[in-house]
Amino acid sequence: MTAQVPSAPAPGEPDPLSETAAVPLGGRVPPVEGRQQGTTAAPPAADPAPAIPADSSVGEDPEEPVGGRLERSIGDQVKFYRTALGMTATELASVTGLSKAMISKIERAATSCSLKTLDLLATGLGIPVTELFRGLDRKHQAVHTAAAEGAVVVRSGSASGVEYRTLGALPHRTKSMRPALITFAEGADISETFQHPGSEFIHVLAGALVYAHGDHRYHLRTGDSLYFDGEAPHGVAQLLATPVRMLSVVDAPAGSGSDGHN
Repeated sequence: MTAQVPSAPAPGEPDPLSETAAVPLGGRVPPVEGRQQGTTAAPPAADPAPAIPADSSVGEDPEEPVGGRLERSIGDQVKFYRTALGMTATELASVTGLSKAMISKIERAATSCSLKTLDLLATGLGIPVTELFRGLDRKHQAVHTAAAEGAVVVRSGSASGVEYRTLGALPHRTKSMRPALITFAEGADISETFQHPGSEFIHVLAGALVYAHGDHRYHLRTGDSLYFDGEAPHGVAQLLATPVRMLSVVDAPAGSGSDGHN
């Protein structure tokens, strides 16, 4: 028997050979090369996940355990001087040649620094290397004074309507900041003037007064402050509205024996 060749399609009719592959006589489709009959082809393999660089911070825990006392001290000092200079971690990394991630770890005490790293940090911050260890060799102190529990200093003015209540002081300091709460009652004796090394800051909590410093007079009311050199004669010149309550903080060399009011 001879296979008949189909005639060309009439205009407008679809060509069956253009849409399907030719089928040999007998109607059987030959198997596709490389595939066993009766099996299904496996789906294409998915692309592998991208590799994460070894120094990537993905998954880094910002609350990872910190180092010891030395690492915490160095981290605190680096952050203190960096922020005091107005530098970002990126800027410090740039001037030291360290990575931003390393700066962050150092400030969180999450890593130990080599001597070379300490030198780079000190140079970048413009400080001696020893500054990174400041305070490490002594215990840190704090003084808590509850309301109305500060020690009242007995002095000549106390009997004349003036009360000096100390709010605490830290011992063994090269400089001593001495806060006090001072209250002037109506008719209080304000004839005393004072001089002392260092500086002083006063903040009016209640009332109004005229405060003298050298040749100048300052009208101070509730919420006003005054910061001045303690070596010039100073003191209350006039009480305008009593009672006057003000916070006084004297910053003087330790051992000067001055509380700012003697």
